[in-house]
Amino acid sequence: MPELTHDSVLLKEAVDALAIEGDRVNGIFIDGTFGRGGHSRLILERLGGEGRLIAFDKDPEAVSVAGKITDPRFEIVHKSFADLGEVLEEKGIEMIDGILLDLGISSPQVEDAARGFSFRLEGPLDMRMDSTRGLSAAEWLAVETEEKIAEVIHQYGEERFAFQIAKAIVACRTIKPIDSTKQLAEIVAGAVKTFEKGKNPATRTFQAIRIFINRELEELEIGLQAAWQHLRLNGRMSVISFHSLEDRIVKKFLSGKAKVDMPDRRLPIRAIDLPQPEMKLLGKQKPSKAEVSKNARSRSAILRIATRVSYENGGRNED
Repeated sequence: MPELTHDSVLLKEAVDALAIEGDRVNGIFIDGTFGRGGHSRLILERLGGEGRLIAFDKDPEAVSVAGKITDPRFEIVHKSFADLGEVLEEKGIEMIDGILLDLGISSPQVEDAARGFSFRLEGPLDMRMDSTRGLSAAEWLAVETEEKIAEVIHQYGEERFAFQIAKAIVACRTIKPIDSTKQLAEIVAGAVKTFEKGKNPATRTFQAIRIFINRELEELEIGLQAAWQHLRLNGRMSVISFHSLEDRIVKKFLSGKAKVDMPDRRLPIRAIDLPQPEMKLLGKQKPSKAEVSKNARSRSAILRIATRVSYENGGRNED
């Protein structure tokens, strides 16, 4: 089977956002979602001789691809970026100069029927990004309660027919195990009465189960906080999300760090002693029409960029 490829969305824009220039070319950077290495390879092109890039990925196949990179400035860690804090501590690294996250699922994962992510391809109902750990989607659906299945599909898929889908799943599993993607897709199609034109009725359910099985939103919140705790002054965060649930978490986190509670203006406090925001938002970007035309997967992507401007004690940017 030929090696599946992946077109990194907002490739140049996301790496540009890390501002790998000047003294920062020899800094320490993190690619929290290696995938097939598009962002990592471009970061390496811009790093200086003393620079360092640490990449993370839960997917054993992505780690295998990363193992082919022989650049001594690069290393791959077979873990989620949610483990960033623990890994940096093990390596004796206190601060990093920037982190890039390209959230969600990659094209090779979707296009490999054996991974079980796609309702369009017949394959085992797995959906684990790390196929060496945890329950597969089939194993989870075989034992979970109807109420919990409905909750997951509604919460992570924003599916209004979540109750009907869960009920159909539980009814069908009493007859035979639900262990293939096509089987689940057919069950969902029979339970969903109306759906968006041009969109498969199983889209939201597959997204919901995948997010739940892989703890994607929980790991995103943990990873963002860990990255922030280790981000040095003027360090950059460059985060690409693909659906509203991810983007909502990223936006809330970054916006929260960019705001401060100001004291009563009537108090005799000097301007220099006023609390300062920990970060500055540098904006957001969406793919160009040309990129969307070339790569339809990019159409829902949003890149959010931020930089650290002070620490929690209210210290100002030292520039």
